[in-house]
Order: sequence, then C-alpha cells, then structure tokens
Amino acid sequence: MRKVQAVNSDEATHSSLFFTCHWSLVAAFALTALLTARATAQDVLTWHNDNARTGQNLHETILTLANVNPDTFGKLFVIPVDGKVDAQPLYLGGVVTSGQGTHNALYVATENDSVYAFDADTGRTLWHASLLAPGETPSDHRGGCTQVLPQIGITATPAIDRASGPDGTIYIVAMSKNGPRHYFQRLHALDVATGGEEFGGPVEIGAAIPGTGDESRDGQVLFNPAQYKERPGLLLVNHTIVTAWSSHCDFRPYTGWVIAYDERTLRQTAVLNLTPNGHEGAIWSSGAGPAADASGNIYLLDGNGTFDTTLTAEGFPSRGDYGNSFLKLSLSDRRLLVADYFNMFDTVKESHADQDLGSGGAMVLPDIKVAIKLATNLARDLAPSGASGPAPTEDKRSAAGKVLRLAVGAGKDRNIYLVDRDDMGKFHPDRNAIYQELPKALNGEEFGAPAWFDGRIYYGAVGDSIRAFELSNGRLSEPPVSKTRNSFVYPGATPSISANGASNGIVWAVESTNHATLRAYDASDLSRELYSSNLAASHRDRFGEGNKFIVPTIANGKVYVGTTDGVAVFGLLATSGP
Repeated sequence: MRKVQAVNSDEATHSSLFFTCHWSLVAAFALTALLTARATAQDVLTWHNDNARTGQNLHETILTLANVNPDTFGKLFVIPVDGKVDAQPLYLGGVVTSGQGTHNALYVATENDSVYAFDADTGRTLWHASLLAPGETPSDHRGGCTQVLPQIGITATPAIDRASGPDGTIYIVAMSKNGPRHYFQRLHALDVATGGEEFGGPVEIGAAIPGTGDESRDGQVLFNPAQYKERPGLLLVNHTIVTAWSSHCDFRPYTGWVIAYDERTLRQTAVLNLTPNGHEGAIWSSGAGPAADASGNIYLLDGNGTFDTTLTAEGFPSRGDYGNSFLKLSLSDRRLLVADYFNMFDTVKESHADQDLGSGGAMVLPDIKVAIKLATNLARDLAPSGASGPAPTEDKRSAAGKVLRLAVGAGKDRNIYLVDRDDMGKFHPDRNAIYQELPKALNGEEFGAPAWFDGRIYYGAVGDSIRAFELSNGRLSEPPVSKTRNSFVYPGATPSISANGASNGIVWAVESTNHATLRAYDASDLSRELYSSNLAASHRDRFGEGNKFIVPTIANGKVYVGTTDGVAVFGLLATSGP
C-alpha cells in the first residue's frame, strides 16, 4: 500500500546541512489526548492543541515576553518537504525510535500524501511514509476549485493518541486517485515511532444513509469520495476518530457528512448527514477541527445549505436538514445524533447569500461559575432589529453560583455567537434565541477559529486586527478590550497561545502574504507587538510563501509554521542551529 522510509543518522546529518539557518482549563479539558501517563506537558496531539480547540499551550517555560523579540528570537531553519503543508504540525516529546534513540518529534503531513517524523530540535528526518497505493497519485483540485492547490492529499490536521498501539498512533485521512475517475478517501493509523501502518489499515471511507438529498439513489444518500475533501482537523474523542467533510468549492452535488471510526479497529462506528433531504451544508471551518467538551459532546459550525424552517414539536428541523447551524452532536451506541443546535432567524437568507456561519470553527469554553446574578438573560429574548418578539426578561438560570457551560463561534456575518451548551437556543423565525450575541463584533468575515487564554477570546477576522474579548461574570465584553495595531489580509488569522500557566502569555499568528509573516503579541495588550519575522535585518527571518489557514504550533521553546513546501522553525537565537 505505502512506502515507509526510515532515515539513519548519517543520512539525516547530511540532509540537515540543506536547512536555512485562574481558569482551571487543564482539569476541565483533560480529554483523550492528555489521558496517558506517557504524554508530556508540551505535546500537541490535535488541531489547536486540545479537543476544546483553545489553541493554548500553558506549559511553555522557555519563550517569554522578555525574550521574544527580533534580537534574541528568530528563524532557526526550514525543513523542506515534498508538498504543501495545510495540516497543522503536531509535536510529541520523548519519542523512542528504533535504532535512533529518543527524540522530540515533529509530525508533518503534506498534500503530496506524505507524512514525516522529524527531530523537532534539529530537523533530522526520522521517517517518511507515503500514503499512496501503487499506481496512485494525490487527487487533482477537482473541477477547477482553487481552495486547495495544486493537488489534494492530506489537508486535515491528524490526531495522535500516545496510548494507542505499542508506541502511540497518528491518525490521518488521505485523498488519492487512480485514473481520471477513481478517487479514494482512506483513514490511516501509523505508528509514531516507525511510520508503520497499524490495526489492519488503511480503510476506505464510504457511507450511505436514508435520504432524498444530493447524490441520493433509491432512497439512500451516498458518500462519493470524489466530491469531498477532509478539511476540518480530525477529532479523537472517547477512542473514536471523528471526520467531517468539506466539498470542493460549492460544486454540487454534495451534503454534510460526519463519519466516525473506532481508533483501535478502524471500523466505521457511526454516520451522520446534516442535510440528508437537501443539499450543501458541508463542514468547512477553514481547517478547524470539530470541538468536544469533557462529556464527549461534539460542536461544529455547518456551512450554507438546506435548513428546514418547519420544526418538530421539540424544535428540531422536520426533515433533519441543519444547513448553516451551530451544532451539538452526541456520540454513543454507534450513533451520531444532533443533540441540540442554534440557527439564526435569517438563516435561509444567509445561506442564499453565501454568508454562512460555517466558514469559522467552534471553540468550547471552560466551565464558568457566575459570581453575581445577571440582570437579564442576555440575547435569549432580545429580538433583532425590526423583528417582533418578547421584551427582555429576567433570567432565573443566571443566579449567583450557576455554572455556565458555553461555546463560541463566528462566520461570514461578522457576529460572535456565544451559546449555552445546555440550551443552545434552536431556531426562531423572529429572533436569535441564544445566550449572547455580539452583532458585527468583527470587522471582517471569519475564516478560522478563536483562541482562549486567561478569560479572553481572541479572534482574527479577514482584513481585521486580532481582537480580544473579555469574558467577565459570564458575559463577553463589547467592544473588545484589546486589539493589534495591524490587520490581517485574507484569510485573517487563527491565533495560538503560549504561556507558563497564567504568566508570559503570548499570542502568535501567521500572516499569509507572498512573504509570510510570523507575529507575536503580548496577550494582555495586543497593541504591543513583540516580534515580527519582517523586522529582522537583511530578511533574516523570511521563511516562504504564505499558506492559507495555517496555524502555528508552539512547543518546548520553538514555533513551527507550515509553508507551501516545508516547515519553518523559530526559536531563541542563542540556542539555535540544527
């Protein structure tokens, strides 16, 4: 099926010469990725660091507000690879490899259907695996769609479980083709130490569910691997790999698929289609993986598509079509179900105008205990401008001592939606019945996801600065409490956070221009820029062309940034060098 190449020390040393020189969040979100004794504090095992998708590493003791500056911090080297790096690089500390000792390992996947394990400190190649079967190539970009160019292989960020298999396992979805009409989507499970395939993998991905929507035949909606790409990062929760599927541009036919697999057997365990009797409604999220809470509930933002405004007695769409919704999914007994949802009062209009919520990703917030009683129920009974609806009423559920379980999302309409995970609000034709809404809080469309640190939510929309909104006593601040002096061109930025507990908080973001820029800011005051890769003299820190939706990975004193042909590695210059 595939070729694994282990690189010995002499070869790796030779190749390296080519390198260009007090929120209790940890307890609340110690989900599957952190439940093993072998895990290190620095491990980055999934998209945006954890299943809540907070984007924070709270164990960074090397990088500080004092030493992240152009004089002491910069580019160390660039690791070349064989294709575009759209997936976020992942990191494991202390990996024992066969015959090569123990290494901090960096895992990089490319659109050429390759997976690499590198020594994260030197850039030495530990192993390289091609996920192509004999006679296959990566997929073409499908009908002229320009979202992923020039080929489609591995787009979604993988997920790692250190307790799976003998050494730990990295789970990956790869797309390939064999001839002009034969396309494949496969789930792979690779040993993190060797790159070898595990659990009898890979397995081909396919599905069928009852319905009359796009790509249906004889009352069954079929998953056609040619019509989809796995863009959102993989979610590993309760020993289950959850995949969520994007279309190629808006090229119909397509619908909204979520497909789950057992991580230990790779058997398909559950299938859900979010528009089974309609069309569109794929999961875009600009690369953001579905989020999960400590109970294993899954949260995602769906793209533009069919939404049934006729509801059941329980308030759910009568035909099961959830286009353009903020969704909560439950996963149990081999079933994926919509447990709750929120949708905007003008959702049909938004979908028709391609102003969908699904361009962004969802984030789960830590549980919050309200200190004082809130005066109103915030947005739950506030009608939008010009719409009818009841006047604001007192919210008995927001009494002092109540524990709030919230999630947040934003998309193309520039609004920030803060939902109660226990009661998301569903659909009402005359109002947005949610916990809190910040209308036009962003100065551009959101193509990414927020980060969370020390009571603040950080958003970086298109053409906008990165903005920090403070969550105080259960409410988001309006206007933002801090923002960067510079703005970010399309697609904006998905920030990442490094900190040592609550101290030395740094917001990291990549600007995707022709010469990509890595930027760092003081998390407590975003107007204070600590570092920009453009500031170093003689273009010292230039590292390549900007790459859409890329998210920086921060671990053990280094910052890793995917590019169109490699991974740039940044760190303290005094300790630099492969």
